[in-house]
Amino acid sequence: MPRFDLVIFDNDGVLVDSEPIANRLLAEQLTSYGLPVDWHDCVERYLGSTLERVRTLVEAELGHSIPADFETRYREIVYPRLAVEVEAVPGVASVVDQLAADGVLTCVASSGLHVRIQLTLARAGLLDRFADRVFSAEDVGVGKPAPDLFLHAAATLGVEPARCAVVEDSTAGVQAANAAGMTAFGFAALTPVHLLEGSTGGIFTDMAELGGRLRGP
Repeated sequence: MPRFDLVIFDNDGVLVDSEPIANRLLAEQLTSYGLPVDWHDCVERYLGSTLERVRTLVEAELGHSIPADFETRYREIVYPRLAVEVEAVPGVASVVDQLAADGVLTCVASSGLHVRIQLTLARAGLLDRFADRVFSAEDVGVGKPAPDLFLHAAATLGVEPARCAVVEDSTAGVQAANAAGMTAFGFAALTPVHLLEGSTGGIFTDMAELGGRLRGP
């Protein structure tokens, strides 16, 4: 019997290699607002967050508001780059295919908007593997670290939280999985390991390791 009935994948940084592109552009934009950061800073502080949460964190640090069109301007810059540059994370297609062959359900649950998720999965050649099993924070109105998105995905697919695994690369995502009562597996290919220390299923750096971890001892 499989250890899990549903494996929930985050999108950015787990299925597609979008994080370096997106965080470099985010760093440039925030620097222009008076918060000098590089893309490594953005990974440390904002990875896995909705843009609305990024705004809240940045404004708290600056002590004043940033432009009202921050989210719109960011998307206008980043989406065209993702549409031509993003690729699948090495090895993840094989993991998803093996889970399907083993009869384990998979889905995507991301803080990004549906348009971004669809764009990046299509560009990476992964969209068909998930069909209509794609969930966004916009579906529930609140993003990670709240558990709402993961609980919504599990409920929609008829799986109990305790039978769900979540593959994440951010602190916010791991916290959301833990709060949902699911087993979190931290993917540290890009993310500093210390940011994923709450991963109850362990931390790994190569997608080739994931299949064995999901099957367990």
